[in-house]
Amino acid sequence: MGFRMGIVGLPNVGKSTLFNALTRTAAAQAANFPFCTIEPNVGDVAVPDERLEKLAAIAKSKQIIPTRMTFVDIAGLVKGASKGEGLGNQFLANIREVDAIAHVLRCFEDGDVVHVDGRVDPVADAATIETELMLADLESIERRLQGLVRKVRGGDKEAVAQERLLKAAQAVLEDGRPARVVDVAEEDAKAWRMLQLLTSKPVLYVCNVEESASATGNEHSAKVAEMAAAEGNSHVVISAQIEEEISQLEAEEAQMFLEEMGLAEAGLDRLIRAGYELLHLQTYFTVGPKEARAWTIPAGTLAPQAAGVIHGDFERGFIRAETIAYADFVALGGEGPAKEAGKMRAEGKGYLVKDGDVMHFLFNT
Repeated sequence: MGFRMGIVGLPNVGKSTLFNALTRTAAAQAANFPFCTIEPNVGDVAVPDERLEKLAAIAKSKQIIPTRMTFVDIAGLVKGASKGEGLGNQFLANIREVDAIAHVLRCFEDGDVVHVDGRVDPVADAATIETELMLADLESIERRLQGLVRKVRGGDKEAVAQERLLKAAQAVLEDGRPARVVDVAEEDAKAWRMLQLLTSKPVLYVCNVEESASATGNEHSAKVAEMAAAEGNSHVVISAQIEEEISQLEAEEAQMFLEEMGLAEAGLDRLIRAGYELLHLQTYFTVGPKEARAWTIPAGTLAPQAAGVIHGDFERGFIRAETIAYADFVALGGEGPAKEAGKMRAEGKGYLVKDGDVMHFLFNT
């Protein structure tokens, strides 16, 4: 399981440049004018994980298969998008289909790059986008509530539950807050996700800074950090220009470039890590001579459901999982030594898979 992250923001904030860097392609046209991205560009990227390479080396795996995540580059939104301005309706529909939003904010000064509002103020930009998404949600909720009236009067349980959730969202939106602040009960989680409200999506603010501020950030990104903390959201500081340059280099050259810039790792790694934390995701591994492979699951996933990520039959016929903690697998030198040292555990249906677990599933066909 991966996840889809939509890259959104006002025009000319560096969305497409970042997308190009992340997906290592030039599929998204990065140009200095609004709406250079008309259709959402979609790119799958491998999730870098040093642990996978270490496991493969120990097991002498012939193939390494990382887990993947999808980035969707959505065209620049503008004020009035909720009413269809700037092709707004089309773009808002694209946002409904993603799991999380990477909100790119312009945190750099450059007189050669036009800002739609003629100024650099990332906090105000964030408010503009959030307002448009909230207005779009309110309009959607009003339409849906009208459509539910007859079913609710007829006592349809599903419709009654949907109405309750929609009204909860409507209340916070009318109070000027996004739908994600609604406290949703566990039994309502699935129905809540089905509503696909734009402001229910978790948000990661991406501060696009100039090259010289890539390691430390600047006054603009500091304001975004303050805003994100107040909202309970996350943020990362990235120079999209640097990331695009790195994406064109070989691994060794890229590492040297990062060191010269005073960066410990590429922005892609930071963005993925922040995205994982945002959606409460984690990774487990399957390792053997044929392949070493990473699998992404939500934190709190039980062993049978983790097995089901590989194949539905694994979940349906689940017997048990032979499990070795990553640290034990590496320290002891593989499956055999770990088993001899008593570090391989037989886990049943109630086992909560931990991040980094090396697993082998036994199941009935």
